[in-house]
Amino acid sequence: MNDNWNNKRLTRQIEFLVEVDKLKSVTRRTFLIDKSRNENVAEHSWHISLMALLMKEHADNLDMDLYRVIRMLLLHDLVEIDAGDTFAYDAEGYLDKEERENAAAQRLFGILPDDQRNEWMALWREFEDGITYESRYAAAIDRLHPVIHNYYTGGESWQKNRIFRSQVMKRMAPIETVSETLWTFTLELLQRAVDKGILLDDTGDEED
Repeated sequence: MNDNWNNKRLTRQIEFLVEVDKLKSVTRRTFLIDKSRNENVAEHSWHISLMALLMKEHADNLDMDLYRVIRMLLLHDLVEIDAGDTFAYDAEGYLDKEERENAAAQRLFGILPDDQRNEWMALWREFEDGITYESRYAAAIDRLHPVIHNYYTGGESWQKNRIFRSQVMKRMAPIETVSETLWTFTLELLQRAVDKGILLDDTGDEED
């Protein structure tokens, strides 16, 4: 029987698992729906993976590789262990976001055995490039998730950061490319948010 402590491949995989446990300590601006605290990134990754499974029936392409989508959703935010969570509407933070996250991906996935490092780096890159249908569906779910949280928390994060509908609409663009149903839902949800006064409107005739 092999001594697993001397199994270099397994040792690197365990080292990776120990390292990525740090994701549970990286907080986001999004609040839990009960508004008791901010969610952490690990919770976000779990929730969007579940959401992708649940919402598959609304995708325009039902033949997509859902397993690939779930893998991207579970992997793409791991870089925030080093790079931190960049707020979606922080223009200054986005200036060096790509550089910070590339360096983080190299370090974190570099812990893994070489074949897994290459495979998981490619999945992370696929999500970031947003060219394949699977990556766009993953991005759509990733971006719809905080909108749902904002709506059901009474716009907690939107109001704290004075976010306007046009800003949210720009972030939601990937949804229109993958699901007519989810896009219609998103537009309706944002309109309801504006009507309730929990999201600032700058898309109509009203003054700011």
